[in-house]
Amino acid sequence: MTNKQPTPSYFDTTGRDDRLSGGVKLIPITTPHGTFRVWTKRIGNHPTIKVLLLHGGPGATHEYFEAFDSFLPAAGIEYYYYDQLGSAYSDQPDQPELWDLSRFVEEVEQVRQALGLTSENFYLLGHSWGGILALEYALRYPQHLKGLVISNMMASIPQYNTYAREVLMPAMDPVVLAEIQQLEAAGKHDQPRYMELLVPHHYVHHVLRMPVDEWPDPVNRTFKHLNASIYVPLQGPSELGASGKLADWDRTADLSSLMVPTLVIGAQHDTMDPAHMAWMAQQLPNGRYLHCPEGSHMALYDNQDRYFEGLITFLEDVDQAAQGQR
Repeated sequence: MTNKQPTPSYFDTTGRDDRLSGGVKLIPITTPHGTFRVWTKRIGNHPTIKVLLLHGGPGATHEYFEAFDSFLPAAGIEYYYYDQLGSAYSDQPDQPELWDLSRFVEEVEQVRQALGLTSENFYLLGHSWGGILALEYALRYPQHLKGLVISNMMASIPQYNTYAREVLMPAMDPVVLAEIQQLEAAGKHDQPRYMELLVPHHYVHHVLRMPVDEWPDPVNRTFKHLNASIYVPLQGPSELGASGKLADWDRTADLSSLMVPTLVIGAQHDTMDPAHMAWMAQQLPNGRYLHCPEGSHMALYDNQDRYFEGLITFLEDVDQAAQGQR
């Protein structure tokens, strides 16, 4: 997600519910800097379609994925909420060395093992930063995957930065853009004025195309709980491009080597370039593209029917094809 925690004046949210109720499993994660626990929760039961959800951020939460509750259970699909290490429902160690893409990939693998997911049933869905993580996992551990979904994420941060610079920024009011860039140059990303400008001039056009006072509660809770100590080192402080550890990340040359059936989801008004995401699907040997013409970065909310119809169709098609090969 190309989002950091907005100011409280824009987002009045409720607190987290961390009760250990049905389906919740706290999974120990071994790292070079100790063992910590991450939070997961299973919804539904399906023998051959089990979807692990990788949220955005970095440092956001699973909460905005609650939109899945309105669609996947009716289709009989099993799925898993999961807060990555450092996110609100999981342990939040104050160890900057842990906020590393490669380590997060190994964390996902440990979660997979703990949940008993295999190539017979394991689908991985990553949204935004989660799409980076999902693609990296698929390139390292393709043998464990039955299907992959990369939602609202390009395969290149440099190309995303180019899109932001050449398409998103010129579409903004030049006076507003100039003030935003002045605040960024002065390192004042955490000032209320920064979000006061970005929300009406960027967020409601490219992040979630709804009036701010109508943003769904799961989205608001995710924003409230975003961990800036993870987000800023990896993404960078700017909301109009990436400048952190991920600034040079690029997997465009590796897409053709990934044989896993993959759905790429993009949206017309996304912060990410929809043409690039359609191109990604063409590069993947078993790729498919789902375009959300009314959607933005959070098309799972602002082009919801299109998003979930396409997602469910992909999951069922891969499952049926696998059964036909037996």
